[in-house]
Amino acid sequence: MRSRSRSPNLDRLPSAVFLLAGLVRNSPLNATNRTFRCLARLTSLPDCGTGNRHGRRTRKLVYHPSPNLLQCLYSPQRIAAVVDVLSEDGISASRALGGANLTSADLRDSSVRVSYRQVGTVFRNAMRLSRDPAIAFRAGERMHVMAYGMYGYAMLSSPTRAGVIDFAAKYGRILGTVADIDFTRKDETVSCVLEPLLSRDPADDVYRFALEFAFATYQTLSRDVYGSSFRFSKLSAAYARPPHAGTYDRIFQCPVGFDQCKNALEFDAAWIDRPAVCPDEMTRAMAGRIYDEVLDPVARDDGLAADIRRRLVEHPGRFPSIEAMAAELAIHPRTFRRRLQLQRKTYRQIVSEVRMQLAVGYLRNTQMTNDEIAARLDYSDAANFRHAFARWTGKSPSDFRDGRAPGIAAGAQDSLADVPN
Repeated sequence: MRSRSRSPNLDRLPSAVFLLAGLVRNSPLNATNRTFRCLARLTSLPDCGTGNRHGRRTRKLVYHPSPNLLQCLYSPQRIAAVVDVLSEDGISASRALGGANLTSADLRDSSVRVSYRQVGTVFRNAMRLSRDPAIAFRAGERMHVMAYGMYGYAMLSSPTRAGVIDFAAKYGRILGTVADIDFTRKDETVSCVLEPLLSRDPADDVYRFALEFAFATYQTLSRDVYGSSFRFSKLSAAYARPPHAGTYDRIFQCPVGFDQCKNALEFDAAWIDRPAVCPDEMTRAMAGRIYDEVLDPVARDDGLAADIRRRLVEHPGRFPSIEAMAAELAIHPRTFRRRLQLQRKTYRQIVSEVRMQLAVGYLRNTQMTNDEIAARLDYSDAANFRHAFARWTGKSPSDFRDGRAPGIAAGAQDSLADVPN
């Protein structure tokens, strides 16, 4: 039986796409190219070329379905960032949150979840209330990597800098980002193409506001990961040049283009090939929150053991040898071992306890796969991680996640000795 190729599911595309498709079929070449560029904008097509006849890259048409704007699934950090910036300008939280059915206390409650509609409401309030045209940039600059909790910690723990990009793209909607993002690398340039989720219309002010927030957010995240000297090499926006266009030059310090066929940030691929940077003081402080939330409740030791745990958490993904850790803490290795013995601890046990509690945090608070967790805990593969987790808890990672087990098997920590000195 002869197989037939299946056509894409077009019933989910905007009606404007069908109108443009009809124009393409009945237009001369130049008009077709212009129409295709408009079609690309509507459907989040990262490349504007229509073929590779002249050496251009071609890509399949990418369509991201619109999110459910009413589901309360996301943490309120984005709203909190906008409210905090407005507060600096003398605008009360109650005015900033008008119509969003939220209070300022909700923004500090880790159990509260918000919808995209509530985010859009606060964005529109900010545009109406603030006289500062850079308000979206200021709010986006507050979105440091650790604002995303265990997901942020997982980003910092990525074994490669390129892995950070892949992780951000994969979990963007789970994190409640205000724009879908698609990463590509060609030669020595990385391109990050963004499409806002709160509006699909470049003429809509909230479309521009969301992108300004996203542009500033990704610059902040990139500097957290790559270092404070990170710069984008080009910024492209699909909307018209705003009156405050000069602010873009000041903040991003790179060429900026408006009325483009896509929203994109570009940077030199050398950034993702470089080794990780040491966390700055702000990132260290935010990583300390992970220690307080995940590790401290089950590890009340004072002294050297607690210092080691904090050091491991503040340097995500690194589990150094005992000699290296002693050097970092400026303690002779023999003295280091002797002080731990006085606390009835070994370095192997402490490292394994940290790994175990981070694994528990990832499984409870994220949708990361076993492979991703294994990489961030410095295991060679997911099988080794699964075996270690079963030793720690008496459960497989999948059983633990499904059951949301509240505790760790008694005595499990005494057998944790899988990290070499």
